[in-house]
Amino acid sequence: MTALEVLATGPMTTVQDAGRFGHAALGVGRSGAADAASYALGNRLLANPEGAAALEVTLGGLRVRARGAVTVAVTGAEAPVRVDGRGAAVNTVLHLPDGAELTLGVPARGLRSYLAVRGEWRSRPSSARAAPTCSPGWAPTSPVPVTCCRSVRHPPPCPTRTTPPSGRSAGTW
Repeated sequence: MTALEVLATGPMTTVQDAGRFGHAALGVGRSGAADAASYALGNRLLANPEGAAALEVTLGGLRVRARGAVTVAVTGAEAPVRVDGRGAAVNTVLHLPDGAELTLGVPARGLRSYLAVRGEWRSRPSSARAAPTCSPGWAPTSPVPVTCCRSVRHPPPCPTRTTPPSGRSAGTW
């Protein structure tokens, strides 16, 4: 079995996908990757299915170790990428041998980078998608841990509400 062990997450790393569409009337935003073009490029480079989950890394700081040979792509913000201490290119396919460490530095320009893995991340889908959302009146979904990772920090879950606020009917909150 191949996997990526997350050694450090930086300020914030979440699992993102293409988002949810068609629920705006219910107050559910699209959610998904903040930089849709960079996210999609990572999956295209790896021939992953459209909408496959990727890690969205805010302000760099991600460090992962390959467990078995893993093929990845880093896209998005102009951040330094290093594999076993050597510089590596962004927006291209990277082959990580067993034990190799990939480090994503702080971007010189931009905010979010994406780490896509050939074959997709395995995560428990939430609301039929991997991306988090937090909308009033909707049962919230929070980012879910990636099963191949040891530690991915996540923001606390959105507050839940099981009954409508006082003075409002169940259909309007």
